[in-house]
Amino acid sequence: MSLLSQNIVPKHNDKRRDEDDDVGGGIVTREDGGKSDDERLDFDASAAKKRRKKEKANAKELKVEEVEEAKRLEDLLFGSIHSPVNFGEGGGDGDLDGGKDVAAMFAIDRRGNSAPLVYEEDAGSLDYEDDGVDDEEERMPAWIDEEEEKAKVNIANVSRLRKLRKEEKESVISGSEYVARLRAQHVKLNPGTEWAQQASRLRDSEGSSDEEENGMVNDTQGLDEILRTDKELVVKEGAKLLPGLLEYSRLVDANAQEPSNGPINSVQFHRNAQLLLCTGLDRRVRFFQIDGKRNPKVQSIFLEDCPIKKASFSPDGSQVIVSGRRKFFYTFDLLKAKVDKIGPLVGREEKSLEYFEVSPDSSKIAFVGNEGYILLVSLKTKELVGTLKMNGTARSLAFADNGQQLLSFGGDGHVYHWDLRTMTCLHKAVDEGCVHGTAICTSPDNSLFAAGSDSGIVNVYNRRDFLGGKRKPLKAIDNLTTKIDFLKFNNDAQILAICSAEKKNSLRLVHVPSFTVFSNLPLPNKSLHYPRCVDYSPGGGFMAVGNAAGKVLLYKLHHYQRA
Repeated sequence: MSLLSQNIVPKHNDKRRDEDDDVGGGIVTREDGGKSDDERLDFDASAAKKRRKKEKANAKELKVEEVEEAKRLEDLLFGSIHSPVNFGEGGGDGDLDGGKDVAAMFAIDRRGNSAPLVYEEDAGSLDYEDDGVDDEEERMPAWIDEEEEKAKVNIANVSRLRKLRKEEKESVISGSEYVARLRAQHVKLNPGTEWAQQASRLRDSEGSSDEEENGMVNDTQGLDEILRTDKELVVKEGAKLLPGLLEYSRLVDANAQEPSNGPINSVQFHRNAQLLLCTGLDRRVRFFQIDGKRNPKVQSIFLEDCPIKKASFSPDGSQVIVSGRRKFFYTFDLLKAKVDKIGPLVGREEKSLEYFEVSPDSSKIAFVGNEGYILLVSLKTKELVGTLKMNGTARSLAFADNGQQLLSFGGDGHVYHWDLRTMTCLHKAVDEGCVHGTAICTSPDNSLFAAGSDSGIVNVYNRRDFLGGKRKPLKAIDNLTTKIDFLKFNNDAQILAICSAEKKNSLRLVHVPSFTVFSNLPLPNKSLHYPRCVDYSPGGGFMAVGNAAGKVLLYKLHHYQRA
């Protein structure tokens, strides 16, 4: 009970004393009346009993009154804690202020916003209904600057801002347009995480009603399938590469930490897109970790008796095959860090195994042999498992259909299609206009193949049509005039690299959908020296070019977001 309730003076103390005196006076009178002792005792007991009963009733009534009085005082001092007031109702007996206006007890703070919170006519009853909210205009966000519209920016005078132009003659734009173009350029150069963007698009496409109805779905089977594989969870649909100009950036040389002392003959990215293989005539196999900034060297292997003509990762990424103008070749196990010398091959007299290709299923290696022979070696056992024979000399090889077929290009200009399951020739036809074939390659989807000759002409064919008897190429590319030494499609077959080692800057990148050459690579004032080999990273984001000066030039292709 509150401290205030302990000081309350009971109203009926005097009344109780008067009644006690009356009872006591009666007893005295009866005693003076001359009654006997037994009668007096009975009368005293009855009177005492009545007195105690009345005292209990009075005490109970006093206790109730004291509690009510204490509550009333507490309500006056601390607010209506025992009898809450219903706002908006008229004053009655339960009102704290005896029927006065409740609104007079409250003040509205308008310092933060001059707009009224409620209508004036409703302020007396404090009715917080939606009808009382003023329909004011939304305040402008803090990140919007009105001065941007007034500002003018000349993007033609500053060289680094000219890339923001949409038209060649455009010069002055508004401040807000300038900010919008800067944001768009930033997003283009620094794209967000693909899986997050994909999840956001999925959430936007699904309605909220479906989520309420279906709830959360526990797809444990789908989760198990994801955890059983190391494939990418989100695969972005291939965007179309535009012809004309190729957006790229020159990065630090891939082998800047240890350049080669001789010409670079082979460059290749590992399937993880982080490891790059570089080999050359200095007899060293070098591995670099590609980050585009430092490209640190990982390891170097010296082969004393083999000037390296070609080196390649196995498609599963577990081994490196190295060959030169020798009758043997080397394999390097990346997991065990062990080098093995293989050969000479039993039953063969080849003095050079410098040209070879590895099947996409990592089962076979095809070497170019003497007198038109093609030697098939098991990648697992490193033993000769079969041979194929061309009419002329064999110059270049390319696998197709996941290693089930092999294309071979001869010195007589004929292209052979071999079925490796039956070890037979499926088709043979001459490359149009070719006298001596030098290089051949197939696209990753096996739909196209390109054949280069010593005249500098590269013919691109549809493989299905060529097998069907159509001899006309889709396009004859004649941008080079010297012998074609190397051909390479990128990962989505939108770019074809052709190069010749006999002339400086003889590298061209062909836009395959339109069969036109990108005009800005190489640049006139930038020297590639004598390019000898090209490779793309698995995602297409990096391109490495090895030249005769012992350098591996590294480029970032902006169209491809992944390395």
